[in-house]
Amino acid sequence: MRSPSPPLSPPDRAPAPTPALGTGIVCGSLALVLLILVTAGWSPLMSMDRTVADALHRRAVTEPGLVHTNRILTDWVWDPWTMRALIAVAVVGLWLRGARMLAGWVAATSLLATLLQQGLKAAVGRERPRWPDPVDSAHYAAFPSGHAMTAVVTCGLLLWLLRRHGVGRRVWWAALTVAWVSGIGVGLTRLYLGVHWLTDVLGGWLLGAAVVAFSIAGFARYEERGRGGADGAALPRRP
Repeated sequence: MRSPSPPLSPPDRAPAPTPALGTGIVCGSLALVLLILVTAGWSPLMSMDRTVADALHRRAVTEPGLVHTNRILTDWVWDPWTMRALIAVAVVGLWLRGARMLAGWVAATSLLATLLQQGLKAAVGRERPRWPDPVDSAHYAAFPSGHAMTAVVTCGLLLWLLRRHGVGRRVWWAALTVAWVSGIGVGLTRLYLGVHWLTDVLGGWLLGAAVVAFSIAGFARYEERGRGGADGAALPRRP
């Protein structure tokens, strides 16, 4: 009597998409639509940009004290180089703890975001708002807002690292609050100082969120393939 043949093992299935991947697709798609509309100069959007910019500038020229506060926030607290310095500290900390793949991933994500931002600025070449009585000035093209995009990328990556580490609830909510205030706040400072259009800031937020989401999804896929175990062990999660 012939012995029964062993059951066939099921074929490998593709890993299920992570929530981060879905977020990246949504934010990336919205950013692409916004980019197309801005490049095409869609009248309703341009009219909205001008209305918001005019209203904020009329107020800014009458409030020098608030302008000074916004300049400190945008040029020091939430400056892109301040944000990148925070990423550098996190990368060094991860590297010293032995989580070198994760450290490289975070550094590469931050660098990619900067290259994407500058590439889009050069490609779109959008002019910034111009005023006869400006309260601040800025360099490079307008779309997307580098301050807004860098803040979202930095805060998003740092929140991801905190979540991986398993910080306590109080620390998590405090960090989440700081991240939201920073991301939204820096965008508002750029609008108030009259150096960006509203759609520049929206584009920066959407692109920053897309970059972070795709990066998180990519690293999750990497770990699912069994090549990130050493990094997981080097960055233990708290119970």
